Amino acid sequence: MSNASAPDPSPVPFSTTLLVRDSCLCLHVQRAARALARRFEEAFRPFDLTNGQFSLMMSLNRPEPPTMGSVASLLAMDRTTLTAALKPLERRGLVCVMVDGKDRRGRRLFLTPQGMDLLAKAAPVWAATHAEVEASLGTLSPGALSPGDLRAALLALS
Repeated sequence: MSNASAPDPSPVPFSTTLLVRDSCLCLHVQRAARALARRFEEAFRPFDLTNGQFSLMMSLNRPEPPTMGSVASLLAMDRTTLTAALKPLERRGLVCVMVDGKDRRGRRLFLTPQGMDLLAKAAPVWAATHAEVEASLGTLSPGALSPGDLRAALLALS
């Protein structure tokens, strides 16, 4: 038998836990984000891509190769995280990092022909999956959502 006693009851009432569970927008956004990520992960599985890799590759689909900084900013990543995310795509020959011709300290990112081909195959799957998700939301107008409507929409996604 253990001599340890049960911990003291929480100073936060259980009713607060229930309130957070039922009304916290941050919690509902996190749950919806995970549910959406799972849905797109499944959609991109035949291409051996994650939803993050698809977004990263799509962010490189520009007329001119973007800088590391502009891609990091677009994806809300720091450069170190972006560098780590690029490595598997580089190993697969889908993405290439090159020295910036105007500033040798900088790097430019571009899709290889193989990367462009894979992105072209995955884009219609993204479009179909995105349309399914949007259809499941109905006719929500983001500017007109009350917090309760937003919570309901986020719950519908999760």
